[in-house]
Amino acid sequence: MLGMHGNYGPNVKTNECDVLIAIGMRFDDRVTGDVNSYAKQAKVIHLEIDPAEVNKIIKADVAVLGSVKDTLPALTKEVNGNAYPEWLSEFKACHKIENEKVIANEVFPTQKGLTMGEVVHKVSKAFDDDAILVTDVGQHQMMGSRYFNFKRTRSNVTSGGLGTMGFGLPAALGAKLGAPDRDVCVFIGDGGFQMTIQELGTIFQTKAAVKIIVLNNNFLGMVRQWQELFFDGRYASTELVNPNFQMIANGFGIKSALVDSRENLDAAIDKMAKHEGPFFLEVKVEKEGNVFPMVPAGSSVSDIRLE
Repeated sequence: MLGMHGNYGPNVKTNECDVLIAIGMRFDDRVTGDVNSYAKQAKVIHLEIDPAEVNKIIKADVAVLGSVKDTLPALTKEVNGNAYPEWLSEFKACHKIENEKVIANEVFPTQKGLTMGEVVHKVSKAFDDDAILVTDVGQHQMMGSRYFNFKRTRSNVTSGGLGTMGFGLPAALGAKLGAPDRDVCVFIGDGGFQMTIQELGTIFQTKAAVKIIVLNNNFLGMVRQWQELFFDGRYASTELVNPNFQMIANGFGIKSALVDSRENLDAAIDKMAKHEGPFFLEVKVEKEGNVFPMVPAGSSVSDIRLE
């Protein structure tokens, strides 16, 4: 993945590549960072169905208008196969750095507190990496995209850059009703969950077997991260005093479990995975965990931070 919380290699190598092929991409600021330093050395080929998006932010050397279902096969017929082992090895080197600095500590932590990444990873494995991922908005959204695995297309439901807190629960209900044969796992923060918590009633009424995982850090986590990193830890209106989510879930007749230690995590996830109906799993994660890598707003993608 590219962008503010994307992977290390794709970000730094964007500013080193010779040719940048952008397919259906709007070059928003979460991807480009500082546009004045974005891929200045590259020839840009922009495949796009909407002419208004071409040259709007990043100037294209070649614009290819039309549906990529038609244009991409037409282009690939004209391209000779080639291998770039040295270039690819540089991505592998970047991944090794990211794994050592970020991924290993997030997915297989050694500290006492639970991390969002390890919960996402374990839930994905419990469903054989074949469930539909739905996310709300915030840190868990980034963690879900980074550490939930997929075997099929049409398996990641998110509001993307729109930042629609409250999106997760109703979207998960829609995903389950639209694909009743598939498992649906929705990750939600304790803040976003309360914005559409009433949809538990719809889940109760329809008996839609949605697996709801609330990653509870008692903060609006993404905003808190910015306040920590860029505002000297001056937390304002981000710490939450939450209700008893277990009582609320039980009030809607939804089976639930609460995890506040690593020793209980596997058993609770297994119980959720085996339960036939809807299930609510609340996991108390580290209060001040951060999502890395991160490109600070307005910075070059080459300035991506790993810690």
